[in-house]
Amino acid sequence: MYLKNSKIIVIKIGSSLLVDENKKIRKKWLSSFARDIKKLKDKNQKIVIVSSGAIALGCKKMNFNKKNIKLDKSQAIASIGQIELMNLFSQTFSKFKLNISQILLTLEDTEERRRSLNAKRTFENLFELGFIPVVNENDTIATTEIKYGDNDRLASRVAQITNADTLILLSDVDGLFTKNPKVNKEAKLIKIVNDINKDLKEINIKGINEYGSGGMQTKIEAAKICQLAGSSMIIANGLYSNPISKIIEKNNCTWFSPKVSKLHARKKWIISSIAPKGNIVIDDGAKKALKLGKSLLAAGIKNVSGRFNKGDHIKVLDKKNNECARGLSSFSSDEVKKIMGHHSNEIQKLLGYVAKSEVIHKDDMVEV
Repeated sequence: MYLKNSKIIVIKIGSSLLVDENKKIRKKWLSSFARDIKKLKDKNQKIVIVSSGAIALGCKKMNFNKKNIKLDKSQAIASIGQIELMNLFSQTFSKFKLNISQILLTLEDTEERRRSLNAKRTFENLFELGFIPVVNENDTIATTEIKYGDNDRLASRVAQITNADTLILLSDVDGLFTKNPKVNKEAKLIKIVNDINKDLKEINIKGINEYGSGGMQTKIEAAKICQLAGSSMIIANGLYSNPISKIIEKNNCTWFSPKVSKLHARKKWIISSIAPKGNIVIDDGAKKALKLGKSLLAAGIKNVSGRFNKGDHIKVLDKKNNECARGLSSFSSDEVKKIMGHHSNEIQKLLGYVAKSEVIHKDDMVEV
């Protein structure tokens, strides 16, 4: 449960950390945050930032009051603010030689299996390129019915998609307390939560629901998602300079430990998917490779049946038509038919474009 051992870390920051009460951008804080990210990157840790602030920065630019803006107008303001937000990140992070990219997600992108798989591949490719994805909810097209409405739960879904070890929710308090620390001096910081239902049974979450734009309730919901995804989650105070360093040095925060391992969560998600859309028959060599925990390559495929798209759930059969694995395909059935039996270095020539070398990646496959 140590942050320094986390290979992939998702960090959520709210609008209040970027813009103060006087609508001034907290540039010094953002620089200190970027310095923390630089330290993590230097240790080869992969970072994703989930940031609020587009509407706040849009309102600042247009001199609007956020409270008086309706949904359709807020979408336009978000569009204006997105550029301001990314410029702010780009200008600050470039001083530390950190490259950033932007990813806009909606609720549907994270809930629908094929879209989430596409998002996962995008994150992986950005990691390989050495970039830091900055994620925000796509407020410019999302309506009330398809919005998260808070970035706490969005961040937990991003942690699930990226297979992150740890999600950090930077709030305006040190963590989860037994009572509201702003009005009760007897409030005590809860250091570790292993079982939300048992450990927080006596805690009135609604009674301490004042702080944070999403409120403490949305942070608890985010923790539930993380626990079932095999990720740890931290609620910590982000108002300090160098907030990540503070967590590492002081550990003055609330940790939510995962209920299951990341591997188990991933396997359970795949094996409990809807009915497979197709079958792939493999040779003995490929079957042996799967038993050794390797990915399925095109060279070992002998036959394809059914119609499926990229990201669909498919069965893997041996030469005797016995099911030996299930997984999520990186290619459509038409593409697999074109590349089956061929080596990975031939895929680009056969398809006419650059693609993954694995038909089913080992992380997307469960041996049956």
